[in-house]
Amino acid sequence: MGHTARVGAFVWISAGSLAAWLWLLLCQGFFWRTDVRLPPRRDPETWPSVCVVVPARDEADVLPSSLPSLLAQDYPGRAEVFLVDDGSADGTGELARELARRGGLPLTVGSPGEPPAGWTGKLWAVRHGIALARAREPEYLLLTDADIAHTPDSLRTLVAAARTGGFDAVSLMARLRVACGWERLVVPAFVYFFAQLYPFRRVGRRGSRTAAAAGGCVLLRTEAAERARVPDAIRHAVIDDVALARAVKKGGGHIWLGLAERVDSVRPYPRLADLWRMVSRSAYAQLRHNPLLLAGTVAGLALVYLVPPVALTAGLAAGSTATAVLGGAAWLIMAGTYVPMLRYYGLSPWLAPLLPFTAFLYLLMTADSAVQHYRGRGAAWKGRTYARPDTVGEES
Repeated sequence: MGHTARVGAFVWISAGSLAAWLWLLLCQGFFWRTDVRLPPRRDPETWPSVCVVVPARDEADVLPSSLPSLLAQDYPGRAEVFLVDDGSADGTGELARELARRGGLPLTVGSPGEPPAGWTGKLWAVRHGIALARAREPEYLLLTDADIAHTPDSLRTLVAAARTGGFDAVSLMARLRVACGWERLVVPAFVYFFAQLYPFRRVGRRGSRTAAAAGGCVLLRTEAAERARVPDAIRHAVIDDVALARAVKKGGGHIWLGLAERVDSVRPYPRLADLWRMVSRSAYAQLRHNPLLLAGTVAGLALVYLVPPVALTAGLAAGSTATAVLGGAAWLIMAGTYVPMLRYYGLSPWLAPLLPFTAFLYLLMTADSAVQHYRGRGAAWKGRTYARPDTVGEES
């Protein structure tokens, strides 16, 4: 009797997992599709002025692969680059000046000093860069990370898309590096999970409450930034790109987010430990440091990603056809929705069945993020550790 009850319970759990996947497949903004690219655009009659702001902290390793691509932008209007050296100890600022001597767009290197209480280092650097750019009165700001490389036409296509679509912010999810085994296993899933949380189609829809951006590449209309009080209004945000998008949308702005074709990250993550730090430093912040949200997330990840392969295996072993069929169907849908992302990254679709294992790694990373937070080491990045927003005093 007890065995029958256990089998029956697992059938229901497997059915719940399949139902969750059917809902995700059909009702979550078609998040699994990878055809959300820069929308149709046409060149404006007059090209607006743009200032590019690049916050950089200890980026000497990647700067030779990224900064020259910005300086070499083929942009018909007035454009200038402001790199903000955020207390680097590796000669980032000096290297930037050396790279600029080879020609290209004008480059200004600034240094804001240590961030005051209540500010993350990146947003303090962005604030300083925007303040330097304000003297040029640009119509647009391109906020881009120091590890992001752009093709020569990147800036003009971003501006053309923003002008044509009437967008206040246009953001591209940079194509991350997938050169080694761990990168191939973990990186596409990172973008897949992000799109699942923030379906790109919903982000760009007027009236939708879904707001997100990819911090590596955000073209932002200066007027919209001022209206949304960016970055001051989000100065404590660890996940600053999502916070920026919410602030702009709350201020009445129209935003757009999609996958990149002309923007690539050059930062390597050769070891699992590197990828682990990338995810765990902000995972618990994404859950607003809430233990209940953490418990719900762990349970949800287990139901959606771990139950299907376990149900299929256990059902076959126990002779429970219903359990095996339900688990197999859920796993098949899961793998099928992952294939487009693997193809976007030029990887074999045979990696798709491994998604449950990758999801288990993300579950562990999320739990570790919470552990590090309660040990006082949460949201640590390049020598800085940030407190929860509600533990920081407000500026007067």
